[in-house]
Amino acid sequence: MSKIRNNRLSGEMRKVISEIIRTQVKDPRISDLTSVTDVHVTEDLKYAKVYISVYGDSESTLEALQSAKGFIRREVGKNIKMRITPELIFEKDDSIEKGIYMSSLIDKVINNEAGKGHENESE
Repeated sequence: MSKIRNNRLSGEMRKVISEIIRTQVKDPRISDLTSVTDVHVTEDLKYAKVYISVYGDSESTLEALQSAKGFIRREVGKNIKMRITPELIFEKDDSIEKGIYMSSLIDKVINNEAGKGHENESE
């Protein structure tokens, strides 16, 4: 399968899975602040890694998604016409948390540099 088609399929799956989780999965362990950040489908279409970002308790949300993965896969198959519906593998995406952490580090450095600049001016 071409890379372009694979990317298009991954994007469509991301939208469909997000909608299914938001509207059809009724597990209380799934946080309202759960989002599907990315989907990577393998070239042979057998597996799809679904990257999930969760604000709050990510472990219970991932457990709930694992238990609902058969339902989600069936719904994906209904919504996207494909010969093979990939097996879903849910993984935590902590890139947002890493970004916030990096931003806080940058802010600390900037604040320290600004503080040193003011000290030098008073001398």
